[in-house]
Amino acid sequence: MKRNGLIGLSVLGVALLGMIPHSPQSVFGQVMSEAAPHLGEGGLPQFERDPNFPKIPSKWRMGFGSDVAVDDQNHIWILSRPRGLRFPRSTPPDLVSVPAPPVMEFDDSGNFIQGWGGDSGPDYQWPSNEHGISVDSKGFVWIVGNADGKMNNPASLANDNQVLKFTRDGKFLMAIGKSGQTGSNATEVLKGATTVRYYAKTNEVFVSDGYGNSRVMVYDADTGKFKRMWGAYGNKPLDAEQRPAVTPSKPNELCPIMCGVWPALQQFAVPHDIKFSNDGLAYVADRGNKRVQVFTPDGKFIAEQYFGLDSNFPLQARSVAFSQDPAQRFLYVSGAPIIYIVNRRTLEILGSFTIGTPQGDPPGHLINVDHKGNIYAVQAELSGPEGHGGAGAQKFTFKGYSPAVSCPPCATTKPTD
Repeated sequence: MKRNGLIGLSVLGVALLGMIPHSPQSVFGQVMSEAAPHLGEGGLPQFERDPNFPKIPSKWRMGFGSDVAVDDQNHIWILSRPRGLRFPRSTPPDLVSVPAPPVMEFDDSGNFIQGWGGDSGPDYQWPSNEHGISVDSKGFVWIVGNADGKMNNPASLANDNQVLKFTRDGKFLMAIGKSGQTGSNATEVLKGATTVRYYAKTNEVFVSDGYGNSRVMVYDADTGKFKRMWGAYGNKPLDAEQRPAVTPSKPNELCPIMCGVWPALQQFAVPHDIKFSNDGLAYVADRGNKRVQVFTPDGKFIAEQYFGLDSNFPLQARSVAFSQDPAQRFLYVSGAPIIYIVNRRTLEILGSFTIGTPQGDPPGHLINVDHKGNIYAVQAELSGPEGHGGAGAQKFTFKGYSPAVSCPPCATTKPTD
């Protein structure tokens, strides 16, 4: 475990982090009853990789890990890409192994329970490139894919423009949208969607959309009816050709860096994940802009934080998850190849821990946390030491908290002349 007080405090981060108060008063206008520590105070969650997770039947090899979900029974659901074995991006193709089903359910010890998926039906197309999965509080399974033309479409199949709803044993229930479409932010057609999350308080489904679009889409969970959408800062999402051109500005005392890039930051750049906290806030991982933005369910912007601006690895703010305590004191944000530990209320970056080796597709494509505080991370390409012969998914067991850091000398030291 390492602390990194410099993460997110360079370039854009220096200017924007000034908006976030570093005090027990949260950015959401509430005083915390159970406060997370601040930078340098210790008390951070500790994790250890479980080498035995998951236990996949020996007859199969799991494809590239795309997403991981946790249900009310604390079962772990992994969405993988069976076609990735035959059509990899950076590794030799595997033409021998039998791919595991794209949807697999495990208990929290990693024991296999069931697997299904991969076939299309009369009223839906199974995703050409699986990307997001969630299991809602009613036990329904939601899935999206992100294939869009030649992008994220290794087998050159039809575009993924649907949100799919199944029973937990794989019976098809509903499709939102129609596959094979060409969409834009001006339509209700998804374009490279990344994740789908159910919000029980409003019975709505939220989709981060995605690689081709730049928005959050909201649907009624029962009817699939489109309800609303929003972009970065709650702005209207714009297609690339509608956005104002970014022209470098001449640095000056009032605007040394920000002026030239600020217009581009008004839009998402690959919103890669969305999850809801227990207190009803939506956290959007805006991967392309290396930031997490926080919203109300109606799309009102609350706060933001930048990640990895001083990192040599471009994949930052890929996914979000919350600690298991009722107050969800900690926010976890996957970078490359680390997971950041964040004070969820103030958005202070408190530390990080490594989950893999530096590479093009490190573990952490998307992450989640189970009821015991364990973190699960998937790897979207079976490369590097983690992927070669591995399963495309990892578990990091919660081991408790680091000791709090007391500072008696700080309280007694007197100023010197």
